[in-house]
Amino acid sequence: MEPHQSLESLARELAALPLSLGPVRLIAIDGHAGSGKSTFAGRIARALGGAPVLHLDDVATHEELFGWEERLRAQVLEPLAAGRPAHWAPYDWVERRFGPDRLLEPAPVLLVEGVGAGRRALRPHLARLLWMETPRAQSWLRGRNRDGHELSDFWDGWERAEHAHFLGDPSRPFADTLVRQSGTGYEWTSGTGATAGTSASVTEGDELPRA
Repeated sequence: MEPHQSLESLARELAALPLSLGPVRLIAIDGHAGSGKSTFAGRIARALGGAPVLHLDDVATHEELFGWEERLRAQVLEPLAAGRPAHWAPYDWVERRFGPDRLLEPAPVLLVEGVGAGRRALRPHLARLLWMETPRAQSWLRGRNRDGHELSDFWDGWERAEHAHFLGDPSRPFADTLVRQSGTGYEWTSGTGATAGTSASVTEGDELPRA
């Protein structure tokens, strides 16, 4: 495995992958809640020249923290697989209802980030699965601190739901790339043996993300 020197080099690698969902390379970024998935997805999206990012927080609901699989398939995966634009309705966590439809055009690379992005039902459609290698306790504490005391009850329920999800449908063992945060930005390991902890990590020079 050759060392990556920047997020731009990782972006080039992702853009060169075979198509996985019709005309799209679907890249999943998974990890525990609070592990930095959204920040990392945003930076990779910019390195890809503005690739679209689908946040699973917009797909899940209070009643379906992980039960969104069929809705994602019908609204997003099937249209994109056929080369058609996807029409999907993001969930409003304050109003507790779905908002206006959004349009998601087929793109050369589409990033899907969120807890469960590498779940069993999605993996056949993925060109690459990246896992944020931040320990669960550290991730959850970061998420709680970010969201504040008023959401502590929600986090209690979330932690139970996330634990149950990964117990029955783990993502990390199937990851192609493990991403770690370091004092200088990111380090990642790709290829065979990545989830076994093979040492082939490199550093990207941005500052450590906040969340």
